[in-house]
Formats: sequence, structure tokens, C-alpha cells
Amino acid sequence: MPAHPTISVIIPVYEVEEYLGACLDSILGQAPDGLEVIAVDDASPDGSGRLLDARSKEDPRLRVLHLADNAGPGNARNVGLAEASGEYVWFVDADDLLAGGALAAVAARLGQDRPDVLLIDYEYLYPGGGTAPSPGAALLRAAPAGAFTLAEQPQLIQLTMTSWSKVVRRAFLAGLGIAFPEGIHEDVPLTCAMLLGAKRISALARVCYRYRQARPGAFMAARSSGQLRILAAYERVFALAAATDPPPAPQVQAALFERAIWHYTTVLPLVPRTARRQYFRRMHDDFVRYRPAAYHRPRGARGVKFGLVERNAYGTYSVLEPANQLRVLLARAGSRLAAASRGRGGRRA
Repeated sequence: MPAHPTISVIIPVYEVEEYLGACLDSILGQAPDGLEVIAVDDASPDGSGRLLDARSKEDPRLRVLHLADNAGPGNARNVGLAEASGEYVWFVDADDLLAGGALAAVAARLGQDRPDVLLIDYEYLYPGGGTAPSPGAALLRAAPAGAFTLAEQPQLIQLTMTSWSKVVRRAFLAGLGIAFPEGIHEDVPLTCAMLLGAKRISALARVCYRYRQARPGAFMAARSSGQLRILAAYERVFALAAATDPPPAPQVQAALFERAIWHYTTVLPLVPRTARRQYFRRMHDDFVRYRPAAYHRPRGARGVKFGLVERNAYGTYSVLEPANQLRVLLARAGSRLAAASRGRGGRRA
């Protein structure tokens, strides 16, 4: 049996006192060998820093770093990473939870496959305790056993562009030479760099992470001009892909392009109304500029949306999109009801 590698869990902490205790319990309540937890207090104005100090006195696996000035989760992750000693690192948000048994399952898969990047499944956790499966669960279930590359499984770039949905070999991450940038959507450039650069990727089709959906004050779900940073994030991604030698395989270029345009469309409702037409025009410009020769528009609703972006048809898009959003909301509500029904009938396997 391969030895389980050590894992450093890195937690950026800012204004999450209400959720922080449960997050720490979900991690420290599991006891795999070689666990290190590094919490970075990003000059949080609430009681988060004091809570961390108290918990660190109770559990030596928890290290606390206090920053003098708030600089955002990207910087906090960079600070924690610089102090980490584990063979692998897992970036966990302080308002979320690890699922029971997740660390043991992750450590076992890391020991078995020794990947550069391990992709893990998650579930949405709603106020009141309801849950729903991740949109990428089927992709993870269909992934092959063992290690593979993105060129062999390009569809996996459609999974969420978050750092918490991946466990990464620390030496590999350091070798990329790319830090988390500032601001919203800071996960995107580094996540893409990981997937493009990894020689060994592995997938664990097990819910390991519980993502707290739409908590009050969550900036990722807030309408703001900061959402425009998604454009700069993917500009960096496309520049990285263009500079890669040899260049990414055609199927990877096509998958990366589709992922970017789709991500743009999901962010559009969070852009202030006064900036949406300009944002849509930038979507169109990027569609024309970055579309690879191997790319073909998908069928169905996504293909229709992409066709409107390609034609810069903002008027038509803005009329049709509310109906599409309603369809998505109804589908999510159905998933939540199904999950609740399964919960009443017994625990899920």
C-alpha cells in the first residue's frame, strides 16, 4: 500500500466568524497522518483572529498567521502557501466545510495516483441545510481511473474554476511560478495554469467539499464592477496558453475557449446594468479574437447563446437570457427537492 502523502490545508480568513468554527471542526475533526492546517487572518475586523488563536492553542495542527493589512483571499493564499510544508496543498474557504471522511479519501487517492492535480467533487450547501450536487459530478464520474492529462480529457476544463476543488502537489504549484492575483476571480488564471501544466491529473468522484451557496455578504455572488475582472483573468489565461511550448493540443484550445465564453455568460447577470452592453461587446471581441480553428459551437441552448455573442447581438441576448435563467433556477430547485427527498428516505451512498 503506497504511503499517504502529507497535506497542508490553507484557509484565507476574513469576516467569517459565524462560519469559521464549523469549517475548522470539519477539517480538524478528521485526523489523517501528516495533516497541517494554516489559517491566514487577512486583517479580519471581526472576532475571527481571536477564534483562530484560541483554536490553535487547543490543536497543534493549526498554525495561525495574522496579516497587518487586508489584501484579499489571493494574497492570503500566497502567504499560506509560502509557509506550507505538506507534499500537497488544499485551499479551503473559511465559510465552507470539508465532507466527512474527505481527507482520508483524498490522501488515499493521492498516494495511489501521485498526481500533480487531484480534482474533487463537491456539493452545494444551502441555508437551512439543503444540498444539491455539483454541475460537474457526471464529468468526474466519467473520468478514467489513474492519472491522465488535459489533452486526454479536455472536457474536464469545464469543471469549476476554483482553487478549493483541487488538491495540488506543492512542488508542481511552485514550479509554475504563478501566484494568486488580487481581486474577484483570482482562482481562474492559476487554475488554468495548473490544468495546462499538469502531466498527471486524477479525479475523485466523491463529495469532498461542501460549498456554502449564497451566504450573506459573499462577494462572488454580489453584483459589482469587480465582476469585470473575469475578462482580465481570461486574458491572462489565453496569454499563458499562447506562450506554452509546445502549444496546447487543438482539443484543449477548443475546450479552454468554450470554458471562457461560457464563464463570461454566467458572470454577465452580476455586472452592473450600466456596464452590461460594454461587457457584452468585450465578450464578442474575445470570441472573435481567441476562437481557435478547431472550435465548433455546441448545439442546444449554449450554442444559441454563443451564436448571439459571436454576432454581438446584445439586444436579442438580453431578451432571451431571463427565460434561460429561469430554466436554470427551476432545474436547480428540482435538484434540491430531489436531494431533500433522498435525505428523507435514507442517507445517500
